[in-house]
Amino acid sequence: MDIPALYHSFITWIGDGTGLPDSILHIHAGLAVLLVTRILTRRSLGSFIPFALVVVAEGANELLDYLHYGWRPADTYSDIANTLFWPLVISVAVRMRPMTLRDRRSS
Repeated sequence: MDIPALYHSFITWIGDGTGLPDSILHIHAGLAVLLVTRILTRRSLGSFIPFALVVVAEGANELLDYLHYGWRPADTYSDIANTLFWPLVISVAVRMRPMTLRDRRSS
């Protein structure tokens, strides 16, 4: 079983089904992983746990791309930037916001 090829066909199916370019799909995937992780772990976005899972998911995605296509630095770097930018901005913004009294009691 060729897992990178199966993964690539699944990603192609998503792209064809939505009609969205790869760069937009990376943005949506990064945000989806961030929010799903936030919900499942019940950790604040400011804890950086949800962001760390976005990094792990993107690393796995790029590893599978590498195994399927080989080394494509320009594509890899733009995929990483598109996937991580908004989750990082959101995580930093939440981390920098003043904590409410309720948040201070639970931490």
